[in-house]
Amino acid sequence: MGMRLTGVGVGPGDPELVTVKGVNALRAAAVVVVPVMDTGELGRAEATVRHYVPEQRVVRVVFALNERTDRARREAAWDAAGTRVAELLREHGEVAFATIGDPNVYSTFTYLAQTVGALLPGTAVATVPGITAMQDLAARSGAVLTEGTEPLTLVPVTAGSEVLARALAGPGTVVAYKFGRRAGEVAAALHAAGRTEGAVWGSALGLPDESIRPAAELLDGPLPYLSTLIAPARREGGRGGKLGPETKGDPR
Repeated sequence: MGMRLTGVGVGPGDPELVTVKGVNALRAAAVVVVPVMDTGELGRAEATVRHYVPEQRVVRVVFALNERTDRARREAAWDAAGTRVAELLREHGEVAFATIGDPNVYSTFTYLAQTVGALLPGTAVATVPGITAMQDLAARSGAVLTEGTEPLTLVPVTAGSEVLARALAGPGTVVAYKFGRRAGEVAAALHAAGRTEGAVWGSALGLPDESIRPAAELLDGPLPYLSTLIAPARREGGRGGKLGPETKGDPR
């Protein structure tokens, strides 16, 4: 039998938001790998996984998750992580990798799968989707992500606040990820685009230190790195105002 690496999305942090398929994949794997920073503290993915998998089947693998400037150190950490997971695959045949959110949305799993694939050609790679932070924040805050023909734009503010500014100048709802260290810049971009009203930000969703606030209350100081922002589309015309002519009356 060939080797198989499965990326499992475990949601933003609330263990009740792991899907049934995700729980089954975690429990079926011989070992479940969780990413941790080199400081060794319990990570959000591991805390979620431990609700469903015995601790002895959970393996921590260090990633340079907090490294933003030293590329050589980050690459060395990726190589070491890939080597460790490859060892586990040789030993067990099947490994699950737990990642917060969804494994195909800004996830460490993407890079890990590439590294393992180079080390062990022919390894089967699969993913189990997970609830994303924007979905959880929308549910907890009452923000509506899309209506009718509205587009949805997702941007990582780590790419620069100008990327967010361009998105806010366009139509539809804008979601910003990873903006905690640039909260002041995000607040300024929202104000300049006239989109502060109705916007909401949140962090630590589903956890004891959860914070959900109107974007008008964005602080000047840094917020948690994994903060999420939703700036809903400007909506006019009442119910169904964003429906295209071909969709009005569609029972779906």
